[in-house]
Amino acid sequence: MTQTIAFLGLGTMGAPMAANLARRGFRVKGWNRTPGRPGIVLAETAGVEIQSSLPDAVQDADMILTCVGNGADVEAVLLAPGAAADWARPQSLILDFSTIGVAAAQSIGAALAKKNLRFLDGPVSGGDVGAQRGTLTIMVGGAPADFAEAEPYLQALGTQIVHCGPLGSGQAVKLCNQVLVSLNMIGLCEAVVLARTLNLDPQLMIQVCQGGAAGSWALTHLGPKVAAGDYEPGFMIRHILKDLGFVQAEAPELPGLTLAQSLFTAVAGLPRGAEQGTQAMMRAYDNLRQSNA
Repeated sequence: MTQTIAFLGLGTMGAPMAANLARRGFRVKGWNRTPGRPGIVLAETAGVEIQSSLPDAVQDADMILTCVGNGADVEAVLLAPGAAADWARPQSLILDFSTIGVAAAQSIGAALAKKNLRFLDGPVSGGDVGAQRGTLTIMVGGAPADFAEAEPYLQALGTQIVHCGPLGSGQAVKLCNQVLVSLNMIGLCEAVVLARTLNLDPQLMIQVCQGGAAGSWALTHLGPKVAAGDYEPGFMIRHILKDLGFVQAEAPELPGLTLAQSLFTAVAGLPRGAEQGTQAMMRAYDNLRQSNA
């Protein structure tokens, strides 16, 4: 029998993820809080059955997946009056892909357990490219049996799917990931600045360095965008600032984190800055160079 999945949240990440599940033969019922978004068309074209109401999406689902913005959004979609928890089958398994921090994941899991529902936190890494290609890294926290039940679905979405431990552990690993991502972006921007200072073509520098010890996902996928001044979002600066806020709450003494936050915050204060991709950190360096000229 075809398994039915409810996918709640059809944004930049959620829409291609839902589409990949549909392409793998799962029946996917998709719902988005805001109608008319481009992701809805993308998902529907791939075979996702778009629902106009949340109850229609979840009431006959074998599993409920959510991909929204922050912890408040997850609570609104799952736990508010008339939300998913009120319509899901008893003992349904819910997995959230959002980055919401350890405490929020544990709190939401406890609230769902009181409603006779199971919960996994499963934040992802790989950006919009990984969501589109089905090559995400998915970091899952929760009961081992629940992870085993979810894993066949997750294989349609990612190439590295890891059970990290009890509920909240996926969030913990994701916060470590966001520190690495942020400090990597500092190195990328400073390498581009140095290349220009030395009259090198930054694109040439990126091409050479990505094959050596300095190679990284960010250098390969975001480096050319930094060099070209292409700041269209795959993962917005406002989202990385939200994630780094969770990190700071856990470990406020990290100096690299403080620097990354200051640079992202500086860009967020520029026109359209908060809605641009994380590679727009380069705008902070451009402003520093102009002020020092």
